[in-house]
Amino acid sequence: MAPQRPAEQGALEEEDEAEGAVGAAAAAGGGGGLAGPAGFTPPEGGFGWLVVLAATWCNGSIFGIHNSFGMLYVLLQDEADGAGKDPTLEFKTAWVGSLGMGMIFFCSPIVSIFTDRIGCRTTAASGAAIAFIGLFSSSFTKSLEVRYFTYGVLFGCGSSFAFQPSLVILGHYFKRRLGLANGVVTAGSCLFSMGLPFLLKIIGQSIGLAHTFQVLSAFMLVQIFLSLTFRPMFPSTSDPHDVEQVKLDSRSWRQQCTSQMRKYFSMKVFRKKSYRIWTFGIATAVLGYFVPYMHLVKYVKEEFKEKESDQGWIVLVCIGAMSGVGRLISGPIGDLIHGLNKIYLQVASFILLGLMCMMIPQCREFWGVIVVCLFLGLCDGLFITIMAPIAFELVGPLQASQAIGYLLGLMAIPMTAGPPIAGLLHDCFGNYHLAFYFAGVPPIVGGLVLAVVPVIHQRKLRKQQLDSGKDKMLVSETVMNGELLPGSPAVEAHI
Repeated sequence: MAPQRPAEQGALEEEDEAEGAVGAAAAAGGGGGLAGPAGFTPPEGGFGWLVVLAATWCNGSIFGIHNSFGMLYVLLQDEADGAGKDPTLEFKTAWVGSLGMGMIFFCSPIVSIFTDRIGCRTTAASGAAIAFIGLFSSSFTKSLEVRYFTYGVLFGCGSSFAFQPSLVILGHYFKRRLGLANGVVTAGSCLFSMGLPFLLKIIGQSIGLAHTFQVLSAFMLVQIFLSLTFRPMFPSTSDPHDVEQVKLDSRSWRQQCTSQMRKYFSMKVFRKKSYRIWTFGIATAVLGYFVPYMHLVKYVKEEFKEKESDQGWIVLVCIGAMSGVGRLISGPIGDLIHGLNKIYLQVASFILLGLMCMMIPQCREFWGVIVVCLFLGLCDGLFITIMAPIAFELVGPLQASQAIGYLLGLMAIPMTAGPPIAGLLHDCFGNYHLAFYFAGVPPIVGGLVLAVVPVIHQRKLRKQQLDSGKDKMLVSETVMNGELLPGSPAVEAHI
């Protein structure tokens, strides 16, 4: 949840930054909402529960489709095999889903800007429309190259623009019950991730891939109308009567552009060594993160030639179910861990995720793969949920927007590259064994890198405290950025 803002007249710009921070945090899976300007009291329900329902559908349908791409991956390959065997088919097919997931993270910093400038409702509805066009147009082609654009780019970008505002808007309607609202949304998205693989198994075999894309596009069509419920409860900075907007209008065009670029593309967060190491560790770890989601279904089909070969959808259901459990328990656990020590929970989840990926080729029975997938889902839920609180601990509330946005943007590159690399390894060696060994290495390496972040951060804090001497203002600033969570009285008093 974004920190509370002071009540002075000129704080609207800071509220926009807080809204962007929450949007970026939501994209990381941790959820969140905007508490609203001083003097505003959210209704804590009423029409807000309809907003929660719309946000649940948005989050569930988007990530349910992306996380179930393993089912579409098999259908895409079966369709391509009919045109002749391609020795690089695994590599080429993997790019379709990998681009889609990568674009969600790559667009996150841009979506935060759009959400601030034109509002949640317009941004979300436009994103859902783009996602609908991407999925629907994917049904009219059999070319993988065309689907790189329709599914990978259009559906991926549309998903990002629809997803982030759906969590930002929750803060307009809830404050005291914000945790409950986010919990409902998170649980709903996990239910979609569990149900869609089963649905895709049925309709994929009965109506074919093209009509399957059309059925999935109906989810986004519904979301266009549900996004219209994202009505803001207080004015945005685009209001022509806003004092800050009047000040901007009095400047020259060049001054306005410079001011906005400085606001949204500040690189101050990279001056912090602990933040740089943290982003490098996360970006390294997610290189193998999406590989199981995409390749496990095909792996089960190849490895288990008997009746279990047709049960690949079960592994995605297991991952989705345990991811929900991980998200529900990681929040309270993170609250109990003091300061930046909660990063060790992320370290443990990455190392365990890497080990589980390496265990997949060792499973000789289908039930062994199921057990591994349960642990994979648990690790997924653990590391995603606490990403936003760690960012606030590292850089403080005032720089959290840029910190989370840059992190998600950097995650897009390795997350996009991982599954195609795994597919290429399959094409070269004829099986997925080396591919899953490869997928397990980056999370372990990234986890070990993250383990040094708390040590470096605490060393920096001690140095700042020694340099400040008896200067209480400097000590207070250090505490705000490292030792206290956003929203505590000391933070508000300092701001």
